[in-house]
Amino acid sequence: MPVRGLHPKNGITVRAPWGCPVREPGSVATSWPVRQAVGTVLMQGFQGLMSLLSLALIALSGFALVDAMIRREDAYRAADKQTKPFWLIILAIGFVVIWLFPIMSFLPVIGLIATIVYIVDVRPAVRQISGGGGGGQRGGGSSSDGPYGPYNGGR
Repeated sequence: MPVRGLHPKNGITVRAPWGCPVREPGSVATSWPVRQAVGTVLMQGFQGLMSLLSLALIALSGFALVDAMIRREDAYRAADKQTKPFWLIILAIGFVVIWLFPIMSFLPVIGLIATIVYIVDVRPAVRQISGGGGGGQRGGGSSSDGPYGPYNGGR
């Protein structure tokens, strides 16, 4: 059944071909399936971005958990950064929360904060105490070492 409407210029009733709604000449109209398809593509893109972000957070918290596992217990106490079991429990809970809950909820943010605190504050201190490769020095030598041994000022 054709759609009837008034032509905007002269007010005459016109029939739109194939049942399309009448619109002003020169206006761009999008049909419902086109708008729905664009919305679907945008939502799929957003969902893909959130999935990648979630995977990155899972990988980051997993890295922090494994790093906390391989560090020595006494290095945590020497660096005055709580204890190894404390950080293992906190990071394990954070890892599980980030894995189970969607990224847009509140709980993964808490797990992310715990992971960031470990990576930015605790890990460098524990690494420095345990001698785990700091500052690009190889072999754990002094800062005055040259390529062929210690530099003694030309003596």
